[in-house]
Amino acid sequence: MAGVVVSGLTKQFGPNIVLKPTDLSIANGEFVVIVGPSGCGKSTLLRMVAGLEEQSGGTVMIGGRDVTDAPPAERGVAMVFQSYALYPHMTVAANIGYPLRIARRPKAEIAERVAATAATLDLTDLLDRKPAALSGGQRQRVSIARAIIREPEVLLLDEPLSNLDTELRVRMRHEFARLHDRLGATMIYVTHDQLEAMTLANRIVVMSEGRIEQVGSPLDLYDAPANLAVARAIGSPVMNLIPVTIATMDAEGVTLAFPAGSTVRAARRSSGTVGDIVTLGVRPEHLVATDGGVFTGPVELFERLGPLSFAHLGARGETGTVVAQLPGNRHVTLGETLSFSAAPGDIHVFDADGQALPSP
Repeated sequence: MAGVVVSGLTKQFGPNIVLKPTDLSIANGEFVVIVGPSGCGKSTLLRMVAGLEEQSGGTVMIGGRDVTDAPPAERGVAMVFQSYALYPHMTVAANIGYPLRIARRPKAEIAERVAATAATLDLTDLLDRKPAALSGGQRQRVSIARAIIREPEVLLLDEPLSNLDTELRVRMRHEFARLHDRLGATMIYVTHDQLEAMTLANRIVVMSEGRIEQVGSPLDLYDAPANLAVARAIGSPVMNLIPVTIATMDAEGVTLAFPAGSTVRAARRSSGTVGDIVTLGVRPEHLVATDGGVFTGPVELFERLGPLSFAHLGARGETGTVVAQLPGNRHVTLGETLSFSAAPGDIHVFDADGQALPSP
């Protein structure tokens, strides 16, 4: 396997810059997930690493080799797409072994490697079937087997689970985690689903508007988002984001004032001034039910999800509701007013440019 290093990689279609100059280093054997909203440039970045998209500038290094101008077949990568792209008239065994047939490998070698690859992905009992007789999860495993049978240095996965239902997505996330453990392969996985990112990644790359916003471990990004784009991308439900004003500042943090006049403390250091409009961020799980809390409002929607529940506070139809996590056995009626507080260390603050204020 091999590491991947991109330096100054950029993509432009006419006047439109799809990917701004990008630097990213991925270590040998690492599982990196690139996450971000549709149109942020994550699939374009992946396709340029694969050689399927020509870069407008920059370089791509794989395993220490400069492959910037190399065709896809010479880069030592394999790619799994959103669509399975299996040949319907071929058996599972024939689909898996097709890349080796194209490479004119001996039949005995193909049979041996197909059997070994199928065993890795629990496909041995399905080798004689055709794709029409397989479930969605099985078809995706066949497409993965076809990609890894060539023993690529890097495995690239472009939203491979987006066509599956919820139950299959969960099961396939486990399959990918197991596959990485078995192969020790370098994997770069693109998704817009932050749950997949948090579950699978050694490191997460958050992208927005054609640029990388932050790179780090799942917990690093969860605990300390660098800006609003990362705060919106990581966490489910997403972080509550509320416009507030800096009322006071001192060495221990800032006092933030809500439009209605109530205030709350945040353990953040600001280089701004009193009166600046900033954004307060607090995760639903960090809100604590308490009488007289500053995060308050009538319950517009109540979601009961087994051991957990989520109360959406705000007048019916409002877009800026606050979401708070509650125990699953908590009884709540619609229209009931609830109030919550949060510890100063659990409150994030983002300046007018969307950048996070640091801890004192």
